[in-house]
Amino acid sequence: MTLTEYVFRPAAMTDLPLLRVWQSLPHVREWWDNDEPFDEEELRDSRVSRWIVELNGKSFAYMQDYSVHGWEEHHFGHLPPGSRGIDQYIGDPAMMGCGHGTAFIRQRMHELFAAGVPVIAVDPHPANTRAITVYGKLGFRIAGVERETPWGFILPMEARAPRRDE
Repeated sequence: MTLTEYVFRPAAMTDLPLLRVWQSLPHVREWWDNDEPFDEEELRDSRVSRWIVELNGKSFAYMQDYSVHGWEEHHFGHLPPGSRGIDQYIGDPAMMGCGHGTAFIRQRMHELFAAGVPVIAVDPHPANTRAITVYGKLGFRIAGVERETPWGFILPMEARAPRRDE
């Protein structure tokens, strides 16, 4: 079995037209309610790394990882220093249901853990059972009760870095 290698290239202002198209699609709109993907100021925000995910030179998904300590009273602020939150969606409907979501999230998790991130957190909407199932496959565990936050209604989930001696 060969490992699929996804490319995470930094998102740029030139990606906005593509991201607007993706965010207008019903399967993205259902869980991702931002009208505008980002602006120049947000793109410069060092708390968030924004990525376009590519496979064989074709852009098909958006992913971001962010410092959980970058905002006051963030719901993941209790995590150890260096912890990151992630959010993502597959924009291209043809790439859904093929295992790409699980695979590119796994690859990014490995990259973050290799860079020393101790915990990766996600906060899907509790009704987003597809995302919760994928996160469970990737080693995320429910880490609290469903609750309302400034970013929406969430189910907190966390994955801890593998121990170095494993």
